[in-house]
Amino acid sequence: MVTSLKSKSFQKNMLVSIGGIFMVFAICFSIYQYQREKEYKVDILHSRLQMYNYEMAQTLGVDNIENAKLFYDFVKHHNLQGLRVSVIDLKGRVLIDSQERNTNSMGNHLMRTEIQQAIKEGNGYDIKRMSQSTHETYFYSATRLGRIIIRTAVPYSAELTQSLQADNTYIYFAAALTLLLSIVLYFNTRRISRHIEYLREFAIKAEQGDTLDHELERRLPDDELGDISHTIIQLYWKLRHSEEEKTRLKRQLTQNAAHELKTPAASIHGYLESILDNPDMPEKQKQHFLERCYAQSDRMKKLLLDMSALTKLDSMDSAVASNDKELQTVDVKQVIANAIDDTMLQLNDKGIEVHLLLPEKIEIKGDQSLIYSIFRNLVDNVIAYASGATKLDIACRKTTANNKTWYDFTVSDNGVGVGNEHLDRLFERFYRVDKGRSRKLGGTGLGLAIVKNAVAVCGGTVAARHTLGGGLTISFTLMGA
Repeated sequence: MVTSLKSKSFQKNMLVSIGGIFMVFAICFSIYQYQREKEYKVDILHSRLQMYNYEMAQTLGVDNIENAKLFYDFVKHHNLQGLRVSVIDLKGRVLIDSQERNTNSMGNHLMRTEIQQAIKEGNGYDIKRMSQSTHETYFYSATRLGRIIIRTAVPYSAELTQSLQADNTYIYFAAALTLLLSIVLYFNTRRISRHIEYLREFAIKAEQGDTLDHELERRLPDDELGDISHTIIQLYWKLRHSEEEKTRLKRQLTQNAAHELKTPAASIHGYLESILDNPDMPEKQKQHFLERCYAQSDRMKKLLLDMSALTKLDSMDSAVASNDKELQTVDVKQVIANAIDDTMLQLNDKGIEVHLLLPEKIEIKGDQSLIYSIFRNLVDNVIAYASGATKLDIACRKTTANNKTWYDFTVSDNGVGVGNEHLDRLFERFYRVDKGRSRKLGGTGLGLAIVKNAVAVCGGTVAARHTLGGGLTISFTLMGA
């Protein structure tokens, strides 16, 4: 309910703000258009009277325009209803008037608005001014022609008043357009408000830890805003699932680690307890128990080191790992040579011959210790679990994709291999093809998990498949420098 009210408040605020701006614009436009319309009507009337003045001057001549007979005859034959014509000199004296024969009683017109404009600009007009002689309201239009000014005046009749009024048609058009735009604005703000309502509801449920379903996604409108909302929700789900997966893996690692550590710890405890409880134990048997304690403690050390490596990899940010300032150029051929040298005794004991098929130069951007852990764990995996293997092949192929250089590595053996059902799970932590094999052979069950995480931090991918002719092949990619 709170969400709905807030959403409606948002819609109301947006509608009022945008609608208010539009209304102010519409009112200002209407006022401006009204003034323009009135000025246009006044200009038309002024132009008509100006034409009358010029026609009189052209017909009578400027020098003869003061001739009373010619003046009155012209006004009589070119009379408009209620039209009054006056001839005024530049000092404001009325020389002749069509309605007042005694011009001396009319007073000086120099300060009249239309007369001042005519003297300065050649013509002028005044709107709705009362005549002092007839006490009627006129529209005046004056034209300067040399030393005289011809002024015509039209009385403000009902017909003239109506003709000078602005046309109100545009007001109805503006009102209809405002109504239409208001409806469009309402539906658009409502649509945006619905998106906000859906996202707010989803955010409140997520914050409160309520059970989230996919109903919100199904209700999202099918438009651009709906796509954005859908993307936001999808990103939330991915982030949440990622966090849940990390939590699950950490819990699983803790449980598996406790289980794995329990066996060697119990063995060490049992052997030491036997030695302490039997002080007269033969030296040969005591030596055997101590050797078994050492072997179990060595296994615990390896397990703790591998767990530490995985914890470090889990905490590494791949974005930081891909930063040139954090990484260095690694000579992979030298790293592979170091891993082979460090395990050569075990390889010889197992009768495994190493074959390298590598380009002349392999340089990548990465962490040297991580790259070493990849190849060392893969070699150790072959030594420990590739029963019957007689060779170990390490190959690399250089490729280019999206303007980036990639190196595709394969580490293969010709041992017994694994079943198809195990291939997709080999990189899981503590996963065993044979439930008791790791303990018997001294493995921790974390080697391939370390390989997977180290490759991922370096920006690559890893996979397992069967070797042609028998055995196991681990393939992975690393980005070139």
